[in-house]
Amino acid sequence: MTTDMQLPAAIDRNRLLAFDLETTGPDPRTAHVVSSAIISIDGPTKKERNWLADPGIPIPEGATAVHGITTAHARENGRPHADVIAETVEAIRRGWREGLTLVVFNACYDLTILRRWDPSFEILGPVIDPYVVDRAVDPYRKGKRTLAALCDLHGVRLESAHEASADALAAARLAWKMLGGNHDLSGPDWREVNAQQARWHETRQRDFVAYLERCGKDSSDVNTLWPMAAL
Repeated sequence: MTTDMQLPAAIDRNRLLAFDLETTGPDPRTAHVVSSAIISIDGPTKKERNWLADPGIPIPEGATAVHGITTAHARENGRPHADVIAETVEAIRRGWREGLTLVVFNACYDLTILRRWDPSFEILGPVIDPYVVDRAVDPYRKGKRTLAALCDLHGVRLESAHEASADALAAARLAWKMLGGNHDLSGPDWREVNAQQARWHETRQRDFVAYLERCGKDSSDVNTLWPMAAL
């Protein structure tokens, strides 16, 4: 890990950088970016930046059904895919340089996509993943663990699900609540907070591997790494 930035050791839940992607598919190893959103929250100040990308491939109907962006719209109005990736990565790096904590719901998906398209992308600062935290602190709760389900559970507003900026903001609201109520996330060093989430994720995924193996199912595709999967 690069350590040349002078980041504050502890995470400040009032200084967040919320991030979300909408893409062409569910597999981060093959997905192209369709839209990207980053919201900087610094106390009462909120700044938002959004990108629409031309992914360079047809957007499957199933993906369009989720986020509403068609191939024709992306081709006509989107910016080059490589430019959107580069500017998104730079915005995240800038946020870390400014001492913000990156918030990503199901970070392994979005951050793996960034690494796939920009191999130089690495984790240089704190990350909070409400999906990983929720699975760790309430592992036996039944029901879905989607962003919408967690927002309902925690009383968090989600204005427009599967729209990148709305999802990013909702994830930040979840993280703000979680950071206020979990001592494992409020330690003196963000590196340990990142490491704790990596351990939580690995434990849950290894349990899932054991379950699949007991059922005689293939477990070779289960990712145990966080916040980015191996490519």
